[in-house]
Amino acid sequence: MDVRSSHPLGQHSGSEETGNEEPEQSVQRQSIIPSRMEDVICRLKDEVGYKKSFDVVVREMTLGDTRTAFFMMNGLAKDIALTEVLKRLSYLHGENMTSDALHSFMNLYVPAVQVEPEEDWNKMMTNVLAGSTAMFIEGENRALIIDAKSFPARGPEEPSLERVVRGSRDGFVETLMVNVSLVRRRLRDPRARYEVVRVGERTQTDVCIAYIDDIADMELVESIRDKIKAVHIDGLPLADKQLEEATVRLGWSPFPLVRYSERPDVVASHLLEGNVAVFVDTTPSVMILPTTFFDLVQHVEENRQTPFIGTYLRWVRFLGILVSMFLLPLWFLYVLQPQLLPPNLSFIGPSKEGKIPLVLQFLLAEFGVDLMRMAAVHTPSPLATAMSLVSAILVGDIAVKSGLFINEVILYMAVSAIGMFATPSYELGLANRIVRLVLIVSVAIFKVPGFIVGITAILLLLCFQRSFNRPYLWPFIPFDAKALLNIIFRMPVLESKTRPNLLRPQQRDKMPTGNGRS
Repeated sequence: MDVRSSHPLGQHSGSEETGNEEPEQSVQRQSIIPSRMEDVICRLKDEVGYKKSFDVVVREMTLGDTRTAFFMMNGLAKDIALTEVLKRLSYLHGENMTSDALHSFMNLYVPAVQVEPEEDWNKMMTNVLAGSTAMFIEGENRALIIDAKSFPARGPEEPSLERVVRGSRDGFVETLMVNVSLVRRRLRDPRARYEVVRVGERTQTDVCIAYIDDIADMELVESIRDKIKAVHIDGLPLADKQLEEATVRLGWSPFPLVRYSERPDVVASHLLEGNVAVFVDTTPSVMILPTTFFDLVQHVEENRQTPFIGTYLRWVRFLGILVSMFLLPLWFLYVLQPQLLPPNLSFIGPSKEGKIPLVLQFLLAEFGVDLMRMAAVHTPSPLATAMSLVSAILVGDIAVKSGLFINEVILYMAVSAIGMFATPSYELGLANRIVRLVLIVSVAIFKVPGFIVGITAILLLLCFQRSFNRPYLWPFIPFDAKALLNIIFRMPVLESKTRPNLLRPQQRDKMPTGNGRS
């Protein structure tokens, strides 16, 4: 057998042309599946820990007078399906087999839906570690990969961060195939594409790039694909968040440049708009690319109500977000310079000072809210209510009564916290909190100039942000009146006829014509 013919890329390197063939052939031999069963077993012991790791299973059998071995990972292989395969193969006799044993097993006797030959040892190993089963045949330099997987998984449940009053209650889970199926169920477009690449030298994590072929900007798809393939890292045990940092290049900016969603209906609607979705195995959240600041402040609940009610809910949410960022700094500014207040608002300001300076009260209150939030996340559910009572009533009440804090600080801090929790994007809510802290410190040091310069600096930061080469503040900067109107008002479905300019879709018109395609 020609060793070079089994190279996974089917190409010859320059070393063969110069006569230096030994190193190249040595590398190629390492990826060839041995034809002798003893060599296969020996290699499995060396590389994957067969007979050391309890979950590595090798089932050796003689089928049709041919020696075979099934290699799988216990817990990832679907034992019911494999038992049926073995049951069917156990009836084989020697006279049933042809001279090409692998061809016979693959095309005639292995009763599985997805079976394909594999000649590269490393690819075979990756498939088995991903849940497939490899069937080795004595005398063959290839193995059959049987796709019979069974992953430990929970059922689809409503996401805790994206709850709706009316609407579907299913959400993504930690299994990639289930997540793709949930979107396929809602988006039965034959032009929907789901490309899988593997990222991570050791984890070999499956990453799926989803888009609609005749809607999405193919330059955007190519850019996302290239960035993901260019990631060289040991692995992605933390899944999508690590992939985001490796591809988006956030740096030290607190603002998220990726929108996460755990709802299949949200992902399907964004695919129809022309966005690209990135699924990462082992995580229940999906990245939607590109995104803008105004994408992150919208919620699916607005589209589950009538346009009037949806618009009202959107305005209330916008007001809450603005309050969460600017209420405390503005109140603090008026306390420091009461002459700025108009006469009819002269009541604003504390009637008495606390024992701690106001700026320190603000910072301690901010850190206290963050501490309570983290404690709530790590507290078991039966104790969460008791923890909230202790934090909110005892700590807050005693702090005011002892004179350390004043009532107004606690009041405005609570209102700002509610506005932060009303932000649909958890990541954006945390970033807005940083904005509030920066403005409080700027006001404490520089007063009015600090407030103005702080807002200007944050606005400039947002202006220079880009998500996959798309402006982050679109449609405000650059200004797009029609798109901005669609953000301020929740338009009726039939009046929203075009896709956003930002995404540069191949088809601008949403309304099908004639045969169903524009």
